[in-house]
Amino acid sequence: MSKPLNDRPAVSTLKSLIDPASIAVIGASDDPSRIGGRPLAYIQRAGFKGDIFPVNPKRDTVQGLNAYPSVADLPRAPEACIIAVPAPIVPETLEACVARGVKAAVLFSSGFAEMGAEGQAAQDRIRRIARDGGLRLLGPNCLGIFNAHSGWMATFSSSVDNFLPEPGPVAIASQSGAYGSHVFALLRKSGVNTGIWITTGNEADVDLADAIGYLAEDEQTKVIVSYAEGIRDGDALRASLQKASDAGKPVIMMKVGRSAVGAAAAASHTAALAGSDRVYDALFRQYGVVRVDSTDQLLDAAYAASRGRFPAGNRIGLMTISGGVGVQMADAADDLGLDVAPMPEETQAKLKALLPFAAVRNPVDITAQAFNDVSLISENLRIMLEEGNYDAIVAFFTMIASSKYIADDLIKTLATTREQFPDKVILLSLIGSPEIVRYYEDGGYPVFEDPTRAVSAAASLMKLGRFFARRGTDSPPDAPKGAPKVPAAPLSEPAAMSLLAKWGVPFVRHRLAGSAGAAAEAASKLGGKVVLKIASPDILHKTEVGGVMIGVGGGEDGEVKIRAAYRTLLDRVRGQVPDARIEGVLVAEMAPEGVEAVIGVQRDPTFGPVVMVGLGGILVEVLEDVAFRLAPFGVEEARRMIAELKGAKIFDGVRGAPATDVDALAELLAKVSVFAAAEADRIESVDLNPVRVLPKGQGVVALDALVLGAKT
Repeated sequence: MSKPLNDRPAVSTLKSLIDPASIAVIGASDDPSRIGGRPLAYIQRAGFKGDIFPVNPKRDTVQGLNAYPSVADLPRAPEACIIAVPAPIVPETLEACVARGVKAAVLFSSGFAEMGAEGQAAQDRIRRIARDGGLRLLGPNCLGIFNAHSGWMATFSSSVDNFLPEPGPVAIASQSGAYGSHVFALLRKSGVNTGIWITTGNEADVDLADAIGYLAEDEQTKVIVSYAEGIRDGDALRASLQKASDAGKPVIMMKVGRSAVGAAAAASHTAALAGSDRVYDALFRQYGVVRVDSTDQLLDAAYAASRGRFPAGNRIGLMTISGGVGVQMADAADDLGLDVAPMPEETQAKLKALLPFAAVRNPVDITAQAFNDVSLISENLRIMLEEGNYDAIVAFFTMIASSKYIADDLIKTLATTREQFPDKVILLSLIGSPEIVRYYEDGGYPVFEDPTRAVSAAASLMKLGRFFARRGTDSPPDAPKGAPKVPAAPLSEPAAMSLLAKWGVPFVRHRLAGSAGAAAEAASKLGGKVVLKIASPDILHKTEVGGVMIGVGGGEDGEVKIRAAYRTLLDRVRGQVPDARIEGVLVAEMAPEGVEAVIGVQRDPTFGPVVMVGLGGILVEVLEDVAFRLAPFGVEEARRMIAELKGAKIFDGVRGAPATDVDALAELLAKVSVFAAAEADRIESVDLNPVRVLPKGQGVVALDALVLGAKT
């Protein structure tokens, strides 16, 4: 399981790093083009109000400010400092900062963990200096940080050369400095201001989880944009994402390393652990993170989310002046899982009366003829919003919306719509000059050139809205009182079943038999045909050694058959695995009919126990139709998990089969997640395969169990 750093400081200690009252620049240069000169120039241009102390032993002044030969010579201790010195003298520089009482430092210098084992040792040393001295350290090998609210510009990034950042609702937390700068510049270009920007580099101390946790508590931050290559402390990231969720703040994240090649590149870039990508998907679903795969998606989601409206539904209305574009938008919406529900019949009749030439089902194709009377556009929107019951609307107007003959009237009529529906999400797709686009944006309408990108942005807003609407409503079930711990010794199947049964897992009736006679007696009490399975802590895959016999017994000579099967089973296994410890034979009843599922637990090195559900049998291996969540979670989360399966409809009953007890399956998943979380340090993996999901109202039963203890 991921182990948090046992000396991880509270997120509140980052205030000295992110919003210091006074600062020093160690290695300050009089040349604003140099790494030691740029941040000093930026800070002065940004109007930082606190004390600024350049440290340079070779100069009396630096960029017009009095300079000091060392940190020890400063007239008073700065709250934070920028360190722009060569790697070999970083340790002594940090020690001087600690001795002077500095609370935070931004370390630009490279030459640490990204360089291999020797560099890692040097990084471990500076981390220890910082931790022991109560100093929060950003970096090394980072582009730094800025806070546009205060003028703190601790960065040498060229992205602020031409324009200083202005306070805004979006904050960026990025493990990559270059990409973080790229995103900041593109957001600025699109009219979205970034208030706080943090790049974590090698993360000797402050990491991405710290940054997100601070931003989740920061009152000026409304949207968190993040770029991740790998996470070391999964527990810390989960805690930070929970804070963002509790605060109702969207987190939009690009997590790279989906492919084996990408994961290797991420590791070489910042010595990061890329982890299993499916686990990251599970994490993001669980905590409401909008995961994006491209810069365009990231920018669009952040741009739309910065408006602060998050509808809690899934129905999208589409208005267009082009039938073909309407089809494109509808296809995009369907691909994203949105409900392109048709307008009610009576509403379609109203729209048809207004625009006899329009297609009024959804998408609503008003055609360019509607621009002969732009009031018809706002009236159509009003009817769609009031009677279509849509959670968001995307309207495609292309270049017509910027025509000098139309724009003024359209802007006015859309302003009326915004006044009537101040909380509704309406996104526009149009092409116009920056001035025209800004007019529409100032009226409360996010604007996209590409209509399908507008649909994707609407999907992100609705996803966030649905998550925020349900947060805090689903808690994991309580662990059973007196539930046993997983023992250190290997478990046979009967022992695993006994353990898990006490945690609430229902199994088929079974008995452990130590002789042929005991097996016959057990079969008699269970009734009818039974399953015989070898019981041994040394045999994980019983079928591979001939250790399973199905449908044995029954009829007048049932006892004879059971006795013979018992002996055959033992002979087979002893022939295959002569040194295995044999506890006996498990005699289990034949399970009732139902749909087979599989439930598993695997311990992820970063995030700890991860619970899986899928369709049982060969389907789980061939189709890989599975869903994951991080333990623990509640029943509602388990239901969403099941619904993600491509074959989930099989649980509803197909080709005359009855609907199955999905509620019981969800309850079982939640119980398993509680067990996995409680026993995280003692288990490596758990398999319940298969789990028979019985007809609705009849529950579930597990037929098999495997529990592997943690590797020591």
